[in-house]
Amino acid sequence: MKIAVLFGAKSFEHEISVVSAIALKKVLNSEIVYIFCDFNRDFYLIPTDKINSKRFSSGKYKKDKKLEIKNGGFFQKSLTGYKQLDFDFVLNVIHGSDGEDGKISSILDFFNINYIGPRIEASVLSYNKLYTKMYAKEIGVKSLDYTVLNKEDSRDIKLTFPVIIKPSRLGSSIGISIVKSKGEFDYALDVAYEFDNQVLIEPFIQGIKEYNLAGCYADNEFKFSIVEEPQKEEFLDFDKKYLDFSRTKRVNEAELDASMVEKLQDAFKKIYGNIFKGALIRCDFFVHENEVYINEINPVPGSMANYLFSDFEDTLLKLSASLPKQQKIICDYKYINSIQAAKGK
Repeated sequence: MKIAVLFGAKSFEHEISVVSAIALKKVLNSEIVYIFCDFNRDFYLIPTDKINSKRFSSGKYKKDKKLEIKNGGFFQKSLTGYKQLDFDFVLNVIHGSDGEDGKISSILDFFNINYIGPRIEASVLSYNKLYTKMYAKEIGVKSLDYTVLNKEDSRDIKLTFPVIIKPSRLGSSIGISIVKSKGEFDYALDVAYEFDNQVLIEPFIQGIKEYNLAGCYADNEFKFSIVEEPQKEEFLDFDKKYLDFSRTKRVNEAELDASMVEKLQDAFKKIYGNIFKGALIRCDFFVHENEVYINEINPVPGSMANYLFSDFEDTLLKLSASLPKQQKIICDYKYINSIQAAKGK
């Protein structure tokens, strides 16, 4: 089995994607074909035996073979034409914009390329935290109360502190601040607005429990990871998340009773539904007073959350055999031909 790991792209989380892609080399036994998308959105074939972070930071990757995307896959240009890159499916490991906002899934769908990752609708709903909350409400999953603030809006709003401020369309804790008083509010907003023109403001609940659960739907059933309780201080900042994305060792399972695990899995199933089929996702949940709340949907989790699975590769391969198929559409110009026949042409 050959897996094409697609990573990089134009995003605030570009470097995290590079780290995630390299980490997968340690956990996958299948042959890996590395496809790098740089900040100019050009594609390169990266030698698997020479991949390292310096190759990208130094620009050395530009000496690697350039690729073009066409119907059915990625191609190398040669003296005799184009040669198609050989792989069984693409693994989308592009974090943030381009990879999680629907751009890359649109391209892969358009060119009829098999891939593991969120489809267009799933990307849109999970990339924007406001849309995630709206979606959760419709399917019966709770989320914390929130206020939406746009960059042009007045900042003169009533809040009970402490609160947490998040850019609506960003992950990896970039631009997030915990605000404990009115005096910290303007600065925290300025930080968030550096990354997005819309923010979400939620109550910050001291001591709230957080649990992570990953999974997918394959072989006509849900494949769940263990439930992890992240070990952290108030929240994981960017630097901690950056290290988190390079994890390859399996983590310890949270100490939860069976009924709470079932509650988390039930919430996951509702969120995953039909819309996330074809993707391996991680849901970050809050638990407060025995109630489950969705915090965030990670449609392309760091290093694909391999550290949560007892057999990550087996899960991926089973998912690759259960990918959604595009509806077959036949264009035979019957309608146009009937009009032409009626006109005698």
